[in-house]
Amino acid sequence: MQPAVLQTLADPSRLQIVETLLGGECAVNDLVAQMDIHQSGVSRHLRILEDAGFVRVRPDGPRRLYSLRPEPFRELDSWVTQYRALWVARLDAFGDALARKQQARRPRRKRGRL
Repeated sequence: MQPAVLQTLADPSRLQIVETLLGGECAVNDLVAQMDIHQSGVSRHLRILEDAGFVRVRPDGPRRLYSLRPEPFRELDSWVTQYRALWVARLDAFGDALARKQQARRPRRKRGRL
């Protein structure tokens, strides 16, 4: 994976745009309405996202509609998958330790008594 992929998403405004576009295609003005930055800033972030391959643009008359491209997210998923075994193993060990601790805390019944 290219470091630029993570750097692109590290900016909070770009991440917010990506999260908004997860809901579907949007025009620039729709994105501006949901953000705390001006239209010029949203357009600049969209251009960066487009250059990095995260979004595509589709002209629709006078509007430009933006949507997410799946390829960079597949690349991210593939990269994260390499590390998944690290936290899954730790979570499994934590679950086992918790189960042992809970088992040790249970009161033991005495035999022969009703």
